[in-house]
Amino acid sequence: MAHWIVWLSVFTLGTIIGSFLTVCIHRIPNGQSIVAPRSACPACETQINWYDNVPLISFLWLKGQCRACQGSIAPRYPVIELINGLGYLLVVWRFGFIWEAVVYAGLFSVFWVVTWIDWDHKIIPDVITLPGIVIGVLSGSLVLPTGWLNSLLGIVVGGGILLVLAWMSPYVFGKEGMGGGDIKFLAMVGAFLGWQQALITLMIASVFGSVIGIGLVVFKVMQKDQYIPFGPYLALGAFIAMIWGPDIWQWYFPGLV
Repeated sequence: MAHWIVWLSVFTLGTIIGSFLTVCIHRIPNGQSIVAPRSACPACETQINWYDNVPLISFLWLKGQCRACQGSIAPRYPVIELINGLGYLLVVWRFGFIWEAVVYAGLFSVFWVVTWIDWDHKIIPDVITLPGIVIGVLSGSLVLPTGWLNSLLGIVVGGGILLVLAWMSPYVFGKEGMGGGDIKFLAMVGAFLGWQQALITLMIASVFGSVIGIGLVVFKVMQKDQYIPFGPYLALGAFIAMIWGPDIWQWYFPGLV
């Protein structure tokens, strides 16, 4: 029984933080404070009481409607909470109850925020990535097995590759390629995870981005020349690299450190 309580506690913590992430996703791109004021209904602007802001449960209890105006609550809110809770479970399952898992869980939440902001606004804010690079170096040096040298190399390799691609794109493709947000985001990933995982992140993101992008064009969901944000694919690749990166590296490059 105690075993299940622990796992339920991890999931619950993930959903609670996921509820806070919905605030970050909405306010950070608009330059608003993520601390105040309290959350309010987007339709009627009525402040939400604490008992109507319980992750997952309140959405089900209110049947997806605001208590004050009966306006619809976007399903994205419980989805963000649910996925963050499941992400925390996967992180703890993979790494155990250690300090590394705390850092990785927080990093997963950052990936999740970046995914939604880039998809909504086509930007990855510097307020996330620049402090993230610094925190990544500190975490890589003091908490994670990355090590300070690998962390610094991760910044150079991760950010450097995308910087070169961004510089080449106008000459090769005739239009701008990678944005500055993508460059700084992969540099942040490299700071936390090291240069090997930064490469794995880019490889996985490129595969998923190409396949999904082609599928969207084939099924006419998007136009051929329409911009597709790369941040969500980088975030997916970074999460996979964070969980299974060393195993993937050894499988793909056996014997290469």
